[in-house]
Amino acid sequence: MADKTTAKAVPDKKTEAVPGAKGAEPAPRSVRVVLMALMITMLLAMLDNMIVSPAMPTIVGDLGGLEHLSWVVTGYTLATAASTPIWGKLGDMYGRKGAFLTAIVIFLAGSALSGMAQDMGQLIGFRAIQGLGAGGLMVGVMAIIGDLVPPRDRGKYMGMMTGVMAVAMIGGPLVGGTITDHLGWRWAFYINLPLGAVALAMVTAVLHLPKKKADGRIDYLGAALLTAGISALVLVTTWGGSEYAWGSAVIMELIAIGVVALIGFVFVQKKAAEPIMPLHIFRSRNFSLMAVIGFITGFVMFGAMLFLPLYQQSVQGASATNSGLLLLPMLLSMMVVSVFAGRFTTATGKYKMFPVVGTVLLIGGFFLMAQMDTETSRFTSGVYMAVVGAGMGFLMQITMLVAQNSVEMKDMGVASSSATLFRTLGSSFGVAIMGALFNDRVKDVMAERAGSVGGQVTEQSTQLTNEGLKKLPVPLRDAYEYAVSSGIHSAFLLGAAIAVAALIAALFVKELPLRGSGPEAKKPADAPGGATAETPAAAVETV
Repeated sequence: MADKTTAKAVPDKKTEAVPGAKGAEPAPRSVRVVLMALMITMLLAMLDNMIVSPAMPTIVGDLGGLEHLSWVVTGYTLATAASTPIWGKLGDMYGRKGAFLTAIVIFLAGSALSGMAQDMGQLIGFRAIQGLGAGGLMVGVMAIIGDLVPPRDRGKYMGMMTGVMAVAMIGGPLVGGTITDHLGWRWAFYINLPLGAVALAMVTAVLHLPKKKADGRIDYLGAALLTAGISALVLVTTWGGSEYAWGSAVIMELIAIGVVALIGFVFVQKKAAEPIMPLHIFRSRNFSLMAVIGFITGFVMFGAMLFLPLYQQSVQGASATNSGLLLLPMLLSMMVVSVFAGRFTTATGKYKMFPVVGTVLLIGGFFLMAQMDTETSRFTSGVYMAVVGAGMGFLMQITMLVAQNSVEMKDMGVASSSATLFRTLGSSFGVAIMGALFNDRVKDVMAERAGSVGGQVTEQSTQLTNEGLKKLPVPLRDAYEYAVSSGIHSAFLLGAAIAVAALIAALFVKELPLRGSGPEAKKPADAPGGATAETPAAAVETV
């Protein structure tokens, strides 16, 4: 059952009960105050890597350690992915607010330490600390929204989350480059501190959730096995095809470690008193289907975000800055459609059509983008990107909403963290597999068209800027542009094929009533034991 408390007594209208609390009227103004703090925190988590990436060359120039540069990102990613499910469970066991504030503090501490790093080893370690905190930021945002706003009302806030994502994807590289050029690379980390301080103060002041005290203990063995399994899989996708060949002993050993650890994790979860990821949540058909769709959405989305700027710079002649701005058709389409889907869901309670329509648009959009070649205009590619963006807009937040609606309130944290984890793992696999396909195709085409010289250009392709491409002999440049187009064709065709699996999953989604904001409780039909319709009662004090 959901926890029940009364609103904190504050004179006049300064305290308003959260929608869904029994006997209380909806209070959108107070919820928006909390959501503002949550969105700032979400922005921190999403901006970080995108701000830091443009600063990487300067960081290497200052600290040295070029051979360890990849670990600046890998250490952060590993820590984030491995800690995500643990943060979700901590929130369920000991209270959402405390876990969330702790995650913010750890993230800010890691940011401050990263900015003060004196060598590459220190920076990698401090980035890992930062990643540990980041693992709790996204999960905390999603789970707190799940606590405060009933699923039936949650749709209207989806546009805010999608908008934050668009701002991070477009603005991150621009802000990172500007900060590095004018303030120095250390401010790429220090910029988190004022934003984080505002979020920390707002969450502390205005968010009031019931405290919890779990009877059981944290499942340390399960946490260790899950961490080992996730870390091994992330390293496979990070190192495979770049640091080590896919068939190398190191990659095979990592795959074996990951599989054994995850099998052991499943067995431990069956017996643990407080499992890190309770397996009963997967008995819900909708939750399992949302995990699959979330994984595939992450797979294709981050593949598109990786290869579209490369195509725009290498083939269409865009600058690095403009290639980010040229993603606007996709991101704006995603935001507009997400707002529409959210408001429609709130007004009608209907949602099954959105995963179906969204996956159809993804399939169509990726198939269209696979047809792009050296003659495709920016307008045409923008239209294709808008189709993909619309598909993502129908999927990004609906998958989380349905996943949360499919479990009991006591499992809100692990449901949010599991859904986030599957999307994260999907993005890792998408970048790795689509990247491997792209690279192999580019190498083959360059070898066919330019022989040994083409192979040398391919090896340097990651360093080739738009200006560098213009310096190549015309035949070699034409060969490279054709090779990139061919690689894009293969990668995006794979994306379209993978999206078909998401469509099949979407067709099996069962449209169950969304828990509403009224006092009457209903159990979601496919959630084990059901879940009350009430949001855990909480009070929000406006500033």
